[in-house]
Amino acid sequence: MKDISAMLTEHSQEHLLKVLDRLEGAEREAFVRRIEQIDWDMVELWKHPEDLSGKGRVRPITGLTLKEINEKREEFLQAGKQAIAQGKVGAVLLAGGQGTRLGVNGPKGAYDIGETHSLYIFEQLIRNLQDVCKLCERYVPLFVMTSELNDAETKAFLQEHGYFGYPKEYIRFFVQEMAPVVDLNGKLVMESANRLAMSPNGNGGWYTSMEKSGILKDFRDIEWLNVFAVDNVLQRIADPAFVGATILSGKNSGAKVVRKNHPYEKVGVLCLEDGISSVIEYYEMTEDMANEKDAEGNLAYCYGVILNYLFKLQKLRDTVGKKIPIHVVKKKVAKYENGETKKPDSENAYKFETLILDMVRQMETCLPFEVEREREFAPIKNKTGVDSVESARRLLALNGVKL
Repeated sequence: MKDISAMLTEHSQEHLLKVLDRLEGAEREAFVRRIEQIDWDMVELWKHPEDLSGKGRVRPITGLTLKEINEKREEFLQAGKQAIAQGKVGAVLLAGGQGTRLGVNGPKGAYDIGETHSLYIFEQLIRNLQDVCKLCERYVPLFVMTSELNDAETKAFLQEHGYFGYPKEYIRFFVQEMAPVVDLNGKLVMESANRLAMSPNGNGGWYTSMEKSGILKDFRDIEWLNVFAVDNVLQRIADPAFVGATILSGKNSGAKVVRKNHPYEKVGVLCLEDGISSVIEYYEMTEDMANEKDAEGNLAYCYGVILNYLFKLQKLRDTVGKKIPIHVVKKKVAKYENGETKKPDSENAYKFETLILDMVRQMETCLPFEVEREREFAPIKNKTGVDSVESARRLLALNGVKL
C-alpha cells in the first residue's frame, strides 16, 4: 500500500497533510481508510464538468403502446405471474436520499403524505408491492438501498412500523457507495475537523453496491431485478404484465414509460443510440428532435422514462467492471474551514454521480412499456407545485387511495 502522505501529494491534495498530522487513533484510521478508497481517476473529472458520455447517432425507438399492451395483457400477465411465482423476480427500492426538499431531515421514504391519517411513502410503496404478491401468491424479495446518510434511520423506521406488513425475511438492506466532494479547484473538501465531505455516488451505482453487499446469495432463483425510485408513490412494482412483456420480448431490460405531454417536457427519453437502446436527457435533445413527428403525426421521441426498470441479472453481472459515465455536478456543499463548518450561499463544489439511465445502454436492448401517467406516475420531489406532495395526493385520491 502506498504511503498515505505520498498519495495525497501525488494527487495535489497537500492541504490534507495537516489534517493527517493532527489525527490520532480511530479517527486517523477512518480518515486514512477514506483516502485509500478514493477513485482518483474520478476526482480528475472535475477539470471537465461537462457531460462526458458523448452521444452517437440518435433515433426514435419502437415500444409497446397502451393499446398493444391491452390487446396482449392476458398473455403478458400469465408469463409475468409464472416468473414471479417461481421466485425469478426481485424488487430494488432506491431509497438513499433525504427529505431535505420536503422540509424534513431523515429518509425521504419516511415522509408522511397522509391528510386524515398517517400514510408514509414507504408504506404506500409496500402496499403497491403487496398487491402483486397477493395476485401471484408469492412474496417478491425486496432489496432496499440506503446511504450512509440514512441507513440506520431507514432500518429503524421500517422496523418500528413492522415493515408495513411485509415479511421481514423477504427484505434485505444494502448501502449505496459514497464518492468524494471537491471544491472548484479540485481539492478534497472537509465537512468537519476529521471527516472528508462525501456524497452518495448516484443511482447508477446501485448494482455494484448490491453485488458487494452479497445479499443476492440468499435468493438464488432471481433472474430479473425491478429497480424503482422511492419518490413515485403510484408505481406498480414487479408488475406481472411488465415482467411478462419484457421476458417475452427477449430483450435484456424493460423500462416503464409515459407518453410525453409536450415536446419540451423535462424527462429523459428512451431512444436508440447507434442502434443500441439508450436514454437521453431532455436538455440533450435538439429542437428538431423534440418536435420530430412519426408517420401518425405523434411525437417521434415520445417515451419519457419514470425510473422503473427491469434488468436481466445475468446481463447486469456481465457489466461488472465496465465503466459507466460519471456526471460532474456543481452543488452547494457545507465546508469546514478555520475551525468551523459553513454552508455556502452559492455553488462551491463538484459532486460525482452515476445515473441509472446510463445503465440502459449497458443492457444493449430495452423494451419501452407505456403506462398511463395518471395511474402510475406521481413523483414527489417538492412540497408544493409540480411533482409535489400536493400533486401526488390528488393522483392518489384519483386512484382510490384514502388519505
